[in-house]
Amino acid sequence: MNLGQRLVASLLVGFGICALVMPFLVRFMKKRKMKQVILHYVDMHSGKAGTPTMGGIGFIFAYLVASIIFARGETTLTIMSVIVCISFAIIGFLDDFIKFKFKQNRGLRPYQKIISQLVVAVAVAVFASKSIFVGGELFVPFISKTINIGWGIIPFAVFIFLATTNSVNLTDGLDGLASLTSIAFLASFVVILFLEISGGMFELTSTEEYSNLMVSCSAMVGALIGFLLFNGFPAKIFMGDTGSLALGGMIASVCIFSRNSLYIPILGIMFVLSSVSVILQVAYFKKTHGKRIFLMSPLHHHFEKKGISEVKIVVWYAVITLVVGLSTALILTI
Repeated sequence: MNLGQRLVASLLVGFGICALVMPFLVRFMKKRKMKQVILHYVDMHSGKAGTPTMGGIGFIFAYLVASIIFARGETTLTIMSVIVCISFAIIGFLDDFIKFKFKQNRGLRPYQKIISQLVVAVAVAVFASKSIFVGGELFVPFISKTINIGWGIIPFAVFIFLATTNSVNLTDGLDGLASLTSIAFLASFVVILFLEISGGMFELTSTEEYSNLMVSCSAMVGALIGFLLFNGFPAKIFMGDTGSLALGGMIASVCIFSRNSLYIPILGIMFVLSSVSVILQVAYFKKTHGKRIFLMSPLHHHFEKKGISEVKIVVWYAVITLVVGLSTALILTI
């Protein structure tokens, strides 16, 4: 198989496996009564109480299998990316399990979640800094040049992991929102990585590694499309923190390993807006003793409060992400 065939095959296999696994997972979660508890102040979602959660297990499994099947040659970065995804999934699983076990919507304590994420992020950042494929180099968006930040890649990569995983987690607030936005992000990223490889921006000896990262991203796109069949409005199952943290960790890892971390705030503009809206809301609320900038944060809940339908918000998030991503790719071809 050539690269193009592997990209298509990994997408189809990822989709197929996830689509086959999800009905069993939905039934299993319902039988075990692993259901989502809705926060009391998210009143417009009261009808979603009792929807099964931890659905991220399905697309993680499909992504893992498809990535392994279609990887070729050097696979160090792909294997590490899979390990990162699973590591963050475990953190999310613990958070979801505690919510289910104690029938409340607050799982791990904030400090427990951050410390767990830090442990994984630091370990992977150190690996990246010592890797011959990453080191301290970063591609500068839109120009065919890299900068080398040396040991600074470690704190930088840690920040990227924490910011990306928690931003994706915050975006997971509507049926299909995190799934469809991530599909648009990863599809755009595959195009950008392909342009970089075909443009000779990577050493010939390392193209296998980056080609496998592309295949891995394609596998996740397929798996998420399969998951969307059950997570789209009205959702039969939620991905939970198991899925959202794993998804954020996977996105951060492929960007860091391919030296494309600086593209995350561009392609992931809607993830950024989710986090920024929460930060601004909390800061303004504390400074003004109770006043708010948004009707509710993250931003997608503000739009809901304004009367915009859930489906329309999800579509706009995905469309904006895809337009920004493909526009970025177009600029790279000029």
